Amino acid sequence: MTVTTLTHAQTWVDACPADALLRERGAAVLLPDGTQAALFRLFDGSLYAVGNIDPFTGAAVMSRGIVGDRGGEPTVASPMLKQVFSLRTGACLDAQGVRLPTYTVRERDTRIEIAARPDGEVT
Repeated sequence: MTVTTLTHAQTWVDACPADALLRERGAAVLLPDGTQAALFRLFDGSLYAVGNIDPFTGAAVMSRGIVGDRGGEPTVASPMLKQVFSLRTGACLDAQGVRLPTYTVRERDTRIEIAARPDGEVT
């Protein structure tokens, strides 16, 4: 795992080669603090990352979830109990007040990088 600090505010983790992330499939990424993120590339090429831990079961399975769409909102359904989460916000669309952390993702050259900390978390 390569970790690069590009600014004092953001540390990026080299997740995988861009061509290794299949569309509509997830990949688990181990972050420097030991947490996991679930990384997705959709059919339109957009990239999303949410926490990999299913908040209802505690299992590290969100990267194995079913990617879909609910009313134009890109989603992932947990493979365990099938709750659906927004890939944009991490909010559970089936249970209020439950959410997955979200991570900023970018494609740089031939690599995909993910922020080492969840969105909104101060380092």
